[in-house]
Amino acid sequence: MTVIRNPGFARATLGLALAFSAPLPLGAQEAPHGHPQPEARQAPRGPEGRRLPPDSTTQHSLTLPDGRTLAFTATAGSLPLVDESGKLQAEIAYVAYTMAPEAGRPRPVTFAVNGGPGAASAYLNIGAIGPWRLPTGGDRISPSQPVALTPNDGTWLDFTDLVFIDPVGTGYSRAADGNGKAYWSIDSDAATLSAVIARYLRVNDRMASPKFYVGESYGGFRGPLIAEKLQEDIGVGLSGMVLLSPVLDFAWLEAPRANPWGYVLKLPSLAAGALERKGTVPTPALLGEAEAYASGPYLSDLLKGPSDAGAVARMTETVAPLVGLDAALVRSQGARLSTRSVQREIDRAGGRVASAYDTGITGWDPNPDATQSNFDDPQLTAIQAPLTSAMLDLYARTLKWPVPNMRYELLNNAVNHGWSWGSGRQAPEVFSNLKGALALDGHLRVLVAHGFTDLVTPYFASKLLLAQAPAYAAGRLDLAVYPGGHMFYTRADSRASFHRDVARLYADALKARDGDTTPGKAKDAP
Repeated sequence: MTVIRNPGFARATLGLALAFSAPLPLGAQEAPHGHPQPEARQAPRGPEGRRLPPDSTTQHSLTLPDGRTLAFTATAGSLPLVDESGKLQAEIAYVAYTMAPEAGRPRPVTFAVNGGPGAASAYLNIGAIGPWRLPTGGDRISPSQPVALTPNDGTWLDFTDLVFIDPVGTGYSRAADGNGKAYWSIDSDAATLSAVIARYLRVNDRMASPKFYVGESYGGFRGPLIAEKLQEDIGVGLSGMVLLSPVLDFAWLEAPRANPWGYVLKLPSLAAGALERKGTVPTPALLGEAEAYASGPYLSDLLKGPSDAGAVARMTETVAPLVGLDAALVRSQGARLSTRSVQREIDRAGGRVASAYDTGITGWDPNPDATQSNFDDPQLTAIQAPLTSAMLDLYARTLKWPVPNMRYELLNNAVNHGWSWGSGRQAPEVFSNLKGALALDGHLRVLVAHGFTDLVTPYFASKLLLAQAPAYAAGRLDLAVYPGGHMFYTRADSRASFHRDVARLYADALKARDGDTTPGKAKDAP
C-alpha cells in the first residue's frame, strides 16, 4: 500500500465554498421511540442541482437510563460544496445534535467521522456516542434483529454538541456529477472534510466554541490530517481528538508476509480472546505478560525463521496455551497464526467462526467440513442490515428528513475499492502528522482508544507506536483499551468506561484552553 500525495486537488478542495440557508418552519409529524412530539423546521433549497431535501430541524427531550434528561435540537441535512462560480460540486450529508449553552459559555462541538474508507457515520451516531443507540451487544448479531433505537447511556451529548459527517460516497453524500472518484484519496478527502468542518463552524456561528474531533478506524487515520489542515490551511484549532480503533501507520499493519511484525502485534489480542473464552475479563495487567513475550522472546524466535525447529518448538510451547489453540495447529503454522485460520479454529468444534473485528462475536461457518471456507464477518457484515434500517428509520420518522429517491450507503465498497493510496514507495502513515499537531499546540489532547480482541487494528500496534512519541506529548497523548473489539462500545461496561475517559479528556482540554493547567484538576469530570 502506498501513500497519496495530491496537493493540487487538496488546494482546490479547500477553496470550495459551501452554501447554507436558515431553517423555516414545517409541520411536525408523529415521533417514534417514545419521544415527545418534535417540531420540524426545514431550510430552503440552495444552489441549483441539489438532490437532497432541505435541512430539517427538530426538538427532542430524552431521558437516559440513569435518570438524566437531555433537551436538544437535532438537524439533519446537507452542506452543498460549490466552486467559485457557484456551481454545485457535491452535497455532504450530516446530522447535528446541539444543546443550549449554560451560563453563557459556548458548548464544545465535536465532529464525528467513520472510516472504511467508504463508511457512513452511522456507526458512531447510533452505535457509540449519539443520543440514541441500536442495541447490538452480545456474542451474536442477527441481520433481522429489531431496529428500534433506545436512549444511549454512553452518549457524549451531555458534555459536547455532536456533528456526524458522511464523506462523499457514504450515507447520502454525493458528488454532483455522480462521480466521487476525485474525492477518494487521502489528501483530497482530508481537505474536503476540513473545509466542511470549517464551513459548519462559520455558518452556525461556532468559531468561538471549543472544537473536537472523533474518528473511528480509517476515521482515526483521518484525524491527524484534518487537525493539521485545520491548523495550518484554514486557521481553526482543535482542542482535542479521540481516535477510536485507528490505523496510525499502515506499514505496521500491512507488512510483507515474510515480516514477523504482524504476528507480534496480534498476539496480545489473541491472548485477550483466550481469556474471554475462559470467562476472564481482559485487563492491561493480565495482558502484560503476553505483551512482554510478544515484543521479546517471540519476536526473537520469529526472526530465526520457520526452518529453526528449536525456535518453533519454543514458540509453540508458549503460544498455544496463551491463545487457547491446539499445539499441533500452532506448530503446523510455525507459530505464525493467520487471522483467517484463527477465526475458524476458535470454535471449530461448534461449527462457528469468529469475527476478525471482535473474536468474542461468532457466527455459523457455512462450510464447516471444508478445508477452507469463505464466510462473511459475523460482526461487520451482520450489523450492516440492522444499522442501515435503523438509520433510515431515524432519518424519516424522528429527524423528519426522508430521502426517498437515493440509496443510503452505510458501507460503500465502490469507495473502498476505488480509493487512491498514491504512488509513493512508503505506506501511508499519520503518526508524524499527529506528532506535528501536538508539537504545534501545547494544549491539544488526544486519546487513542482500542478494544482488546480486535485483530483488524490490534491495540498493541498503537501502544508500541505511541511509545515512540517525543516527551512533549506526555500527559496529552494517552491510550485506553477496553474489553471488546473494533466496536468495543457495543459492550455496556466498555461504553461506560469510554464515556468517563472521554469526558475527562474534554474537561482537561477545556481547563488547558482556559489557562488552568493544574495537573489532576479534571478528575471529577462528568
